[in-house]
Amino acid sequence: MTEILVQDVPAGGAAQGARIIEHPAWPTLKNAVEEIRPWQSADGSIDLTAEGAPDRVAVIAALDHVIDAVEALSPLLPHDAAYHRALVDDLHKWATDGFGVPDFLDSLLAFQPAARRQDGLQHLVVFPMYTQNGNPDRNLEAVALRMVWPEWLAELERTRYDNPLFCGITFEDFTSGYDTNSAVLFPETIAVREAPERFTWGGIFCDREAARFRRVTDAAVHVLGLELPEDIRELVRDQTRCEQAFVLWDMVHDRTHSHGDLPFDPFMIKQRQPFWMYGLEELRCDLTAFKEAVKLEADGFPQGRDVQYAVLFDRMFRFPVTGERVRNYDGLGGQLLFAYLHQHEVVSWTDNVLRIDWDRAPQVTQQLCAEIEKLYRDGIDRPKLVHWFAAYDLVASYLAPHPGSRWAKGPDALDLSKPPRKLVDDVLPDEFPLSMFYEALAKKLKHVIASTKGITAASAA
Repeated sequence: MTEILVQDVPAGGAAQGARIIEHPAWPTLKNAVEEIRPWQSADGSIDLTAEGAPDRVAVIAALDHVIDAVEALSPLLPHDAAYHRALVDDLHKWATDGFGVPDFLDSLLAFQPAARRQDGLQHLVVFPMYTQNGNPDRNLEAVALRMVWPEWLAELERTRYDNPLFCGITFEDFTSGYDTNSAVLFPETIAVREAPERFTWGGIFCDREAARFRRVTDAAVHVLGLELPEDIRELVRDQTRCEQAFVLWDMVHDRTHSHGDLPFDPFMIKQRQPFWMYGLEELRCDLTAFKEAVKLEADGFPQGRDVQYAVLFDRMFRFPVTGERVRNYDGLGGQLLFAYLHQHEVVSWTDNVLRIDWDRAPQVTQQLCAEIEKLYRDGIDRPKLVHWFAAYDLVASYLAPHPGSRWAKGPDALDLSKPPRKLVDDVLPDEFPLSMFYEALAKKLKHVIASTKGITAASAA
């Protein structure tokens, strides 16, 4: 996206607008972090007594390079000064404690990016953390990023979609944990001694979301012979425009988890549920964003139309054929949306060409959203297991269950003397397999999907 330089000058005299990744301390920081990461165990600790363990002097030296680099870069980011001081303290404590399981709670509490959402504002983030859809281990990571907070988005957040914790962000550069499919920066991924009472921010990398959307959509449109309206063709070609669409989509999606008629914990934290429940929740949030985007388009926001087609294409083209088939709840949501539109004759696959009724797509997509909302509203008065079966029936109305599924045979096929969480064991890893259409599409797009690992706006250009 267009770079915005913020020329606040701190006491040290360094312009905040200077790109931190162009400072010589940045490659020093990256190299030191990359040196430390292979020494770490899955929990983030470094066992200096294990066979083949690094020499303690070498580990201390690498950590000192990290600390020195953070201190050199911090004057460029005066808004993060308190966080960087706490970060240096946590790094020192990690070494003093013998590089056990890292505890960066103090620096996490000091990092407050949502308190100053300013378009183009840079942050330097260093934490031991796992990356969702990326690295499952709590390795040390360094990320340089920028805030995405244009005035029109700030106004919508103030007046229509209050979400004080949401941070739209873009990559400047990153270490290996983000050379993956991860497109989020979430505080709950960070190694701490105890979870804070509440989290105060959450970041979505809209540049990665936009870049992989563009690459996969372009390939899918070509494979499927889909004719796009001219303005949607222009959207797919325009990285900045796609980023604007995704930051709006993500902001509305994120707040929807705690809005509406919710029969359960909106984030389903510490709950064991069948994966179609997670799929419906994510799809509900996306379709709510779609519904709001229709209103925004009518109110004169051009981003509204862009969000609608970002939701449709990402859900139909990328989600079903991305990742493994084991409990792939986002893939399930994409399959459901396509099947719903297909069975309501908005989408057709005839003569090996995909066609979309562009006029009816908004109405019918919102109709699916209304069905899910009714499921949720009715679920408030249902026992958990009854609600799970109702949700299963909704999905199975449009997607064929696996022929070996016990759940598809109904309650009589399950041991209902077990608590509901135990019945989750009877859910097949791929309870709703891919249709023949998606099996073929997955083969056609597999190399394109693989190429989006670690993608950014720069690498997509």
